[in-house]
Amino acid sequence: MDQKALIDGLIFMLCFIPIVTFHEFAHAWVAWKLGDDTAYREGRVTLNPQSHIDLLGTLIVPGIAVAMMASGGPGFIFGWGKPVPVNLNNLQNVRRDDNLISLAGPAMNVLLAFIAMIIAKIALMAGVESVQEAAFRLAQLSLFLCFFNLLPIPPLDGSHVLKNIIGMSHETYANLAQYGIIMVIVAIQIPAVSKFLVVSTYGTLAAMMKVLGLM
Repeated sequence: MDQKALIDGLIFMLCFIPIVTFHEFAHAWVAWKLGDDTAYREGRVTLNPQSHIDLLGTLIVPGIAVAMMASGGPGFIFGWGKPVPVNLNNLQNVRRDDNLISLAGPAMNVLLAFIAMIIAKIALMAGVESVQEAAFRLAQLSLFLCFFNLLPIPPLDGSHVLKNIIGMSHETYANLAQYGIIMVIVAIQIPAVSKFLVVSTYGTLAAMMKVLGLM
């Protein structure tokens, strides 16, 4: 049992829950503001984690991945929150508004990461290393999930944008989304995809550190 991998994995899960909560809240809030109150009526415009946690995607899948890592298995952990319901018929400009709703989650990830880095800087100045490390890890994970969600694979957020750009029908998209988890698993095995995620995450993190005077 690799104790370091186990601890890293548990830290991942502790950070993952608030990140998922803010991410899904952003989707629900923007949908509500654009005229679709479906998520609002289902209690999704809230920062209560219980409303956004998906038993399989937020707890079971990451938990299995952590256990595999601690046992010497592959070192890639991913997961998801409970999908936010959106009724496209309630939107005035369907494709534009669908894009805005989809991009709200990744945008929230970036905002959350920047706030976490501000906390990291304050903790550094105060000499509180544990808080600094926790904030840095949260920012790192939030950015990783931002770019992960931007992959153009159904049902990830980036796929909605691609769907609207190329004019794909909602029916075709729904059919493709049924195989989304398989496509995601295949995609993350591709070196170019993994490199994109790593470069984008650490490049953005470095830019934030430079802006805040941390490097």
